[in-house]
Amino acid sequence: MSGERILIVEDEAALLRGLADTFAAKGYEVITAADGESGLELALARSPDLVLLDIMLPRVNGYELCRAMRHHGLDTPIVMLTAKGQEEDVVLGLNLGADDYVTKPFRVAELVARAAAFLRRRKAARTAICRFGDYELNLTAHTLVRDGREVDLTAKEFRLLAYFAERRGCALARNDILDAVWGRSVFVTPRSVDRCVTTLRAKIERDPHTPTFIHTIRDVGYRFEPDG
Repeated sequence: MSGERILIVEDEAALLRGLADTFAAKGYEVITAADGESGLELALARSPDLVLLDIMLPRVNGYELCRAMRHHGLDTPIVMLTAKGQEEDVVLGLNLGADDYVTKPFRVAELVARAAAFLRRRKAARTAICRFGDYELNLTAHTLVRDGREVDLTAKEFRLLAYFAERRGCALARNDILDAVWGRSVFVTPRSVDRCVTTLRAKIERDPHTPTFIHTIRDVGYRFEPDG
């Protein structure tokens, strides 16, 4: 596995622990929440690649959480876990933005296989080209071009911009950016992210002090908006 991040939101402690251990053993990075409110906070702050979401949750139920994630622009695949088998419950979840559902009790191996299929499709769907403003970012060729001319980016600036582009519209925490762009083996502080954002803005923003593409999210980090 390539270390994709899975968020599991489940209030049944034994099931939550079992699923977390199973997915972690498969090589995934697992983050967990036992209620809907915490689940939403983690979804917005950590930008998971897949969400496994129980419907019957305390504080904020799974339907409300699904609606909130889609409202905030997260396109992360959502698989609902539910003890309910009625057709109307399934339809409601899908209409609110869920991608699939699994009815309890379920076979863990089947859930793991279904999750892996979603993650494969998500990776394949990510386009190698991201266009924003007058720019064209080619993630395969590692180039940024504006009006036919290549923009000179450092390796770190390119990795940062590529990370933003692959998670466009998502709230990205500084620590997650550090892990993805700098790596966990390198000791750096969140200020390194801010400095790199500053130099990147100077190269791609018309007015770096009033950015169009890379927006600061107070107390969290940044969000990349390719449509400005």
